Amino acid sequence: MSVHTACPVTTRKTLGQVLVCLGCCCGRTDKGHPPVPVDWLKSEWKRRMLPKKIHLSISGCLGPCDASNVVLILYGQEAIFLGGLHEETHYLALADWATDCDHQGCLVPLPESLEPFRLERFVDEPVAAGAA
Repeated sequence: MSVHTACPVTTRKTLGQVLVCLGCCCGRTDKGHPPVPVDWLKSEWKRRMLPKKIHLSISGCLGPCDASNVVLILYGQEAIFLGGLHEETHYLALADWATDCDHQGCLVPLPESLEPFRLERFVDEPVAAGAA
């Protein structure tokens, strides 16, 4: 028996996690994509004291690259993909949403201003290999 399996891992619980893509395309202004305000997001998350409630991670490629400036919100067994964020107001809405979650003590619906950026990332029912 491994030491790692003998002792369960415990960690603080959070309401959710926001992963912001800064990979091969997202935020790459040299490739014609809108900037991702990474420094602003990090400082805003700290200023609002959110890191232990809604964790912020700046990530490598999350896919889907054709959407550009992708954000993945994880909570429980659920995931919400947002894509095409291109204005500072979009990131402000994300920070405001995280703050609202903190104040409510639970996840609240995304603001209407972010709903148009929601992506359906995966097929509902994968087709088996060889199926017609």
